[in-house]
Amino acid sequence: MNTTIAHRLACAVFLAACAQASATELVHTPINPSFGGNPLNGTWLLNNAQAQNDHDDPSIGGRSAYAGTTALERFSNQLESRMLSQLLDNIANGNSGSMSTDSFIINVIDDSGALSIQVTDRATGEVSEIQVNGLNP
Repeated sequence: MNTTIAHRLACAVFLAACAQASATELVHTPINPSFGGNPLNGTWLLNNAQAQNDHDDPSIGGRSAYAGTTALERFSNQLESRMLSQLLDNIANGNSGSMSTDSFIINVIDDSGALSIQVTDRATGEVSEIQVNGLNP
């Protein structure tokens, strides 16, 4: 009889302990902003991913914006850009013109407000034409 009383007492204590236990709902809050997390976490996550990335892209090969170009090549490119800009500025005065570079031949023709720019690729001979209408009111 003592064992039954002890057994019943143990069950009563166990049931009382279970009755006192309470649980709350588990709510998952995402961290990644792509999945609904805080947008301020994006930069932190990207920086951590890049810090862990030890893969080097073989196609980059240590290039930078000016790698492989000399000062003379950069000067020539800037000069060509400036000359092309001046050629297009002359259109406002009603002048037509052309420009020839190592890679392209550019013809600019203004026909009463209809601007036509023909670009010929010297290597392939391919001609591209850009037409803009309604420049002069």
